Amino acid sequence: MTTIASLDVGCYRVPLPVVLSDSTHGDIHHFALVTVRVRDGDGVEGLGYTYTVGHGGRAVASLVRDDLAPLLVGQDAERIEALWQRMWWGTHYGGRGGLAALAISAVDIALWDLAARRVAKPLWRLLGGFDPQVPCYAGGIDLQFPLEKLLAQSDDFLGQGFRAIKMKVGRAQLGDDVERVRAMRKKLGDDFPLMVDANMGWSVDHAVRAARALAEFNLVWLEEPTIPDDVAGHARIVAQGGVPIATGENLHTLYEFQQMIAAGGVTYPEPDVSNCGGITVFMKVCRLAEAFNLPVTSHGVHDLTVHLLAAAPNRSYLEVHGFGLDRYMAEPMRIVEGKAIASDRPGHGVELLWDKLSPLAL
Repeated sequence: MTTIASLDVGCYRVPLPVVLSDSTHGDIHHFALVTVRVRDGDGVEGLGYTYTVGHGGRAVASLVRDDLAPLLVGQDAERIEALWQRMWWGTHYGGRGGLAALAISAVDIALWDLAARRVAKPLWRLLGGFDPQVPCYAGGIDLQFPLEKLLAQSDDFLGQGFRAIKMKVGRAQLGDDVERVRAMRKKLGDDFPLMVDANMGWSVDHAVRAARALAEFNLVWLEEPTIPDDVAGHARIVAQGGVPIATGENLHTLYEFQQMIAAGGVTYPEPDVSNCGGITVFMKVCRLAEAFNLPVTSHGVHDLTVHLLAAAPNRSYLEVHGFGLDRYMAEPMRIVEGKAIASDRPGHGVELLWDKLSPLAL
């Protein structure tokens, strides 16, 4: 038996290199990074992490330290499914999503990293393996950028090797969104993969109007057109809007994905491994989507998620997020001609620069 010997938690306030903006969070200056290091009796360590935008980071760290760690220390590290169930039911009454889902996610990621490191395999191979070269897109967080800055950002993305781009929509006037998308489409060309993201900012009726207005621009998808709680509304947007819909970054349980998919409310299910329950749940969402013949995409923490989509035959695009965590990594993920490369290092291969992070500790 591989016993869990210790579980260490960190929380850091990480400044963004550029102030970002969307329709629900406004201007974003920083994010809270919560790290989890699980160590076994042989001294092998696995790393997991999650994040919050704005508030709640210390609450997530406290949940891990005070509630999840006592459930796990001394347990068999190789029984990841059993440990996930132990965390889920241990926090169920006050959990079933929310901060508890973020806490469970960070620990679950660390457990999978530990398992892969123990057998000296990259995570994507341990998860079954499909293709380590994953199509990716640059996720711009740019709602309030002036048009000139928005277009200049796309040049920067192209220079970094991206061959697909997402921009924000959700400005006060729909006409502004339409003209900004029109300008991006003109700049990038008719067939360049372009996505737009409303960050839950619209009513269902407005989302239908917006989807119809944007349909002429040949979008890969319109993301999060309305609040994630409105499953019937999402189904109406899919049916009436005429544009593929991506959603899921704010769905925190497998059951929420099941309801959205079964209702026909999503074209591209979009789990975030750092808040949906970790790798254990992310891969179940991939299989669920596959059973419905749907392509799966992702949100956030791309350095981890590239391994998961590299193991999913129904993957579409990996989102490469704009938070700039790669500044604190020894070897950030590589992008080559529009594809993110899952490393062959043991585990997920992410090594954080703790000396650089330590001054940011909360």
